[in-house]
Amino acid sequence: MVDIQPYKTGFLQKLGLSLSALGLLILAVTLFGVEFENNGLLLTVSLLSIFVGTSIYAIKTYISLPAGIKNHGIWFNSLTSKGLLGWITAVILTGFYVVLYWFPEYLGQGVKGAANTNLIALFNPLSDLFTGKPATQWFVYGTLYTLIITTLGIKFILKYRHNRYQIIRTIVVIIAQLFLAYLIPNIMEGLNSDKAYFAMDIKYFWPLNYYFFNDWHLNNMVHGGSLGMVYLVWGIIGFLVITPFLTYYFGKRWYCSWVCGCGGLAETAGDPFRHLSDKSVRAWKIERYLIYGILLLITLITLVVLYGYFSGSSTFLGLDIYTYFTHPYGFLIGAAFSGVVGVGFYPILGSRVWCRFGCPMAAYMGIIQRFKSRFRITTNGGQCISCGNCSTYCEMGIDVRAYAQKGENIVRASCVGCGICSAVCPRGVLKLENGKLEGRIGKTFSYKK
Repeated sequence: MVDIQPYKTGFLQKLGLSLSALGLLILAVTLFGVEFENNGLLLTVSLLSIFVGTSIYAIKTYISLPAGIKNHGIWFNSLTSKGLLGWITAVILTGFYVVLYWFPEYLGQGVKGAANTNLIALFNPLSDLFTGKPATQWFVYGTLYTLIITTLGIKFILKYRHNRYQIIRTIVVIIAQLFLAYLIPNIMEGLNSDKAYFAMDIKYFWPLNYYFFNDWHLNNMVHGGSLGMVYLVWGIIGFLVITPFLTYYFGKRWYCSWVCGCGGLAETAGDPFRHLSDKSVRAWKIERYLIYGILLLITLITLVVLYGYFSGSSTFLGLDIYTYFTHPYGFLIGAAFSGVVGVGFYPILGSRVWCRFGCPMAAYMGIIQRFKSRFRITTNGGQCISCGNCSTYCEMGIDVRAYAQKGENIVRASCVGCGICSAVCPRGVLKLENGKLEGRIGKTFSYKK
């Protein structure tokens, strides 16, 4: 299972890397004020180069290798072992998110009605095609986000092609991001350009969508015509009915590992860093305090916001609701934690930092999964050889091997059901199941194929 020899880079791999580098170079030079006469053409060349180049590299790299998981020196690689390349990557990612959230003018975002320039202006033709408006930093981010999940999703499928579950799951993740989070919301915004903004990602439920019940968002949906009312009703049903119903039957994996955009990025772009998650008991304690504390916090803030909405007051206990409640949460949790730390720290803390320590949606579903769900990972402890692959590759910091050695089912609130622990097990010890509630917690002495 262990092979620390580096991949040999052949001609096609070099060609793929060169095409990807060309696409990234076009994006990069715009940051320095380089302007093009035909932004639409250059953007097309850039995005296609990245997609085709990455695909060529991934196909050539993995298709010639035997199916199955090989470590290939992940703990000896500077990028994936918290080495110099890992820290440099973390700094670059963190810096990008800081600029994206708080200094978009450095990306070329027009301020106070001014025209876009630089990188954001490059995306104007694509934004105009979908929405009928110039691009914003969020349209640029959404486009690149979708491109990354799609291209690296192909790489993920090739890497885990021996496992049918991973292939299907990754295809669904790509489709969910491409259509539900990107194409449909942008097209719907273009068709309803006369309406004020409200979130049109149909899988973006409260409490993850922390501003769903804010007065401006509620008002925009209420006055957003038939479409606005559909999204209002759908959003309420989503967290009250759909989420608990599907979590009961399938665990939180239906959302966290199959449709969520944060999870999609973690599974594709973050896959090389999944082994960096802290497996210690101390980290587990911090995880529980943080994630459930954030769920409690957004619940209390939402109650305050709803009080203000229905009472017609902008204050609560003499404090301005948005100044002292919603804005601090949006800054600290919605931006700094989920974006800057959540993705920027991939090379340092692993790929599921936000999902594990901060996401209130994961916390909400985790409570249901732990106490009232049919989902579990069954173990066949008698077949375990203690190789540790399962624990190494668990991105949620679960010591899977400890459960397997004791022959206990894995029933943890944090488990996102990605199935990688099962995919990397050389003995078939682990199996994802949706069974009866009786006997799901504790030891299991049977193993059914």
